[in-house]
Amino acid sequence: MHHSFGRLKTACYLSNISMSVVGNLPPLLFLTFRSLYGISFSLLGLLILINFVTQLTIDLIFSFFSHKFNISKTVKCIPLLTILGLLVYSLWPVFLPQHAYAGLVIGTVIYSLSAGLVEVLISPIIAALPADDPDREVSKLHSVYAWGVVAVILVSTLYLLILGGENWYYLTLFFALVPLTSALLFAGSQFPAMESPQQTAGVATLFKTKGLWLCVTAIFLGGAAECTMAQWVSGYLEQAMGIPKVWGDIFGVAVFALMLGLGRTLYAKKGKDVTRVLLWGAVGAAICYLVAAVSPSPLVGLLACGLTGFCVSMLWPGCLIAASDRIPHGGVFLYAMMAAGGDLGASVSPQIIGIVTDAAIAFPGIGTLAQNLSLTPEALGMKLGMLVGMLFPIAAIGVYAHMRRTRPK
Repeated sequence: MHHSFGRLKTACYLSNISMSVVGNLPPLLFLTFRSLYGISFSLLGLLILINFVTQLTIDLIFSFFSHKFNISKTVKCIPLLTILGLLVYSLWPVFLPQHAYAGLVIGTVIYSLSAGLVEVLISPIIAALPADDPDREVSKLHSVYAWGVVAVILVSTLYLLILGGENWYYLTLFFALVPLTSALLFAGSQFPAMESPQQTAGVATLFKTKGLWLCVTAIFLGGAAECTMAQWVSGYLEQAMGIPKVWGDIFGVAVFALMLGLGRTLYAKKGKDVTRVLLWGAVGAAICYLVAAVSPSPLVGLLACGLTGFCVSMLWPGCLIAASDRIPHGGVFLYAMMAAGGDLGASVSPQIIGIVTDAAIAFPGIGTLAQNLSLTPEALGMKLGMLVGMLFPIAAIGVYAHMRRTRPK
């Protein structure tokens, strides 16, 4: 690795760890917010939607106007936005508890802007650095995110168990040290030269390429396959296995993230031929979803959920790698479009599964059917939702097989 970029690389890794903080800390605090400030579950759920819409907005702005931004200056602002967002998020409810929700919303918008910028800009920076194998470097960057998730869940859960939810804001302030460190590292870093279509006309040409839409579809399905299970697993453990929610979150979400990190780290060490990895990942994920949905054994169900993490680990970063092989001069525009596709899949699919599960539970004959299968209506509804979730990796198999057949030689 070119020595002068070491500092920049570390700053990029820390930016991805900041993403795992802003993505995974809030849901762990939701029960605390409910008991301290009386905020309803639907309003707490709305925070997740606000986060997603903010990120998608950034993705789309960069898809069309990436050539208007000074990349290195924008990147240096990312950790500052994260710090500001975490400060508002943690201190506003402490000083204005009667307006706690407003502070959570404003904090969420600010740090979601930074998360959107990380998605759009950090991968292309790592891909642009001189390296023996840039694909493996992109995978390593994404593995750092997964290990960050594991750390955030374990540290936060232990903290809340030992010191109690009423001191939650110290935990949030502690995590602000991560973006603070990356801000200091970015400040003195050299940036590589990066490509981006020079004007909107260049963007219009790329919009007409079939390859772009194939890659966006691929990451839409990959994001859906990954995030459906990531969001579904703790509820499944609670409903189908009777594990208390806090432990369901740890075992479900942390084991899933652990397997995600393992798969990405393995590719970073040994990986090659990314389209083959994508294809087998989708096949494995479809099987895991099926087993999780139909297995009567809670332990087998839990293992299937965990293994899904390994199978889907490369679907997101792998699609980015395949896209940059197929459209080598897409630059920041390409990464912004891919981020938009992945974010859309990640948000649409868990919503669909939720709707299906609720509809199944409300269906008139479900009680009798559930009794015959010796399940509760909730558990049966979740299993049916899971079967619908399996459709995303199944659809992905077809798309990845086509990508493999048409891959650039």
